[in-house]
Amino acid sequence: MLKLRAILIMSIYAILVTLVSVWMAQQSYSWFPPEAAAEAKLLDDLFSLFTGLGTFIYLGVIGPFLYSLVFHRASKYDMSDGPPIKGNTWLEIIWTAIPLALVLTLSFVSYRTYEKMAVRGPMELVHLHMPQLVEPAYAEPFDSTPQQKIQKAVETAPVEQIDVTAKQWAWVFHYPKQDVTSTELHLPVDRRVKFTLRSEDVLHGFYIPAFRLKQDVVPNHEIFFELTPIKTGTYRLRDSMFSGTYFAANQADVVVQPVDEYQQWLADAAARSPSPAYNRAISEYNKANEKNGSTKDKVAIRGWDTIPPAPPPVVNYAPKYGPESPSA
Repeated sequence: MLKLRAILIMSIYAILVTLVSVWMAQQSYSWFPPEAAAEAKLLDDLFSLFTGLGTFIYLGVIGPFLYSLVFHRASKYDMSDGPPIKGNTWLEIIWTAIPLALVLTLSFVSYRTYEKMAVRGPMELVHLHMPQLVEPAYAEPFDSTPQQKIQKAVETAPVEQIDVTAKQWAWVFHYPKQDVTSTELHLPVDRRVKFTLRSEDVLHGFYIPAFRLKQDVVPNHEIFFELTPIKTGTYRLRDSMFSGTYFAANQADVVVQPVDEYQQWLADAAARSPSPAYNRAISEYNKANEKNGSTKDKVAIRGWDTIPPAPPPVVNYAPKYGPESPSA
């Protein structure tokens, strides 16, 4: 009777744990920014799988542990030894085989996910002697989306070429077809975009959280990177690598807009004369220099020496980000 009761309790608990794990896996989607790129679904699905399995394992371990701690603990003055329990070969095989299968399965799923995204990191470049041999970091189409138009957009060839230059501390975007430069990244929705990433000085990180994709930008190398924006709106590009004192200010807006508005923006930007853009790093550096009364090439920021930021980029379009910035 006691054995049947224990089996019933464990069965009910296993069902509850499964339901909670599925719920947690679904909730994990809300922990991220909106899925603004087609490739974002790959990472979100993978994270949801890890969240669900992690919840199941955690509750599956902590539940029996707490139950044993509360209902099967020794009495206060019981100093006797526990009953001698012999090993169980089948139990040992099971609790070794299941974690091994889980680890191998998750490793395979993770590998397939990143293989589809194909994000190249700097370690793939260290053995290359010729920069032109760097292969494109293509984000392959995924096959799990129910949205047909997104699938079609991902499968199409790149329709927009954008050159991205990172430096201390600014992002510069060049649209070669229209010969337009900007410090704000504009992208057409539901259209494939191919980036050519370059760094003028040190290692930078091209990271847009709403797109879930991050690509290291390596000096003296050109890295090709593709994605497909699927949700209009304004997002944020951040430098994910520590590139010096003002790297936190190395950010830019990413505007995903309908194709007609995107084309109109390009036409308006092309009609403008290039001018120096507002740069937050330079503004903060100049303020620190004025405060310290320093005219040297280096200035101490809270006790640390820093190099002067690169000159402000000269672009066709520069959005207004502060009172010192020129009007856009």
